[in-house]
Amino acid sequence: MDGKLVIFSAPSGAGKTTLVHAVMAKGFNLEFSVSACSREKRVNETDGRDYYFIGLEGFRRKIDEGAFLEWEEVYKEHYYGTLRSEVDRILGRGRNVIFDVDVYGGLNIKRQYGDRALAIFVMPPDIDTLEKRLRDRSTDSEDNILKRLDKARQEIEKASEFDLIIVNDILETAIEKAISAVAEFLGEDE
Repeated sequence: MDGKLVIFSAPSGAGKTTLVHAVMAKGFNLEFSVSACSREKRVNETDGRDYYFIGLEGFRRKIDEGAFLEWEEVYKEHYYGTLRSEVDRILGRGRNVIFDVDVYGGLNIKRQYGDRALAIFVMPPDIDTLEKRLRDRSTDSEDNILKRLDKARQEIEKASEFDLIIVNDILETAIEKAISAVAEFLGEDE
């Protein structure tokens, strides 16, 4: 299991998922690590593709079993985490792993894998832009938007602990920087 790990973390709304999709489109022998969560599956979601939907009790049981590489209670009784078995499965297939995880999860994975992992922090240009992006998505209540902004301020303070910070101000530039950094880390041609 010699593969490498590429971690994208960011406050909600900073654009990490968009960058992950752009990097994955380049190939790089990458496979996406599907996270587990405690919440119910939404109508448009597929178990095992979007998340592993294991429910609240199932999630807590897996915590007790030590099944997670990292996990967090993001909001009250809303758990998200990375199953060790998922990462082992991907590495066992001779692939590199790419993650789209929250800031604390990203740092936990980086600590465990050291130089085998590249941890990238996707930085919003500023809090006002982040707030506009969250509002434009029209997926969150006002209360959730305010919670996400408060959490984002705390997460931004952790940016310096990552290997690389990419400011997602101009999307095309951020994508180019992400692809270039991952290509260099994996020893691949862009």
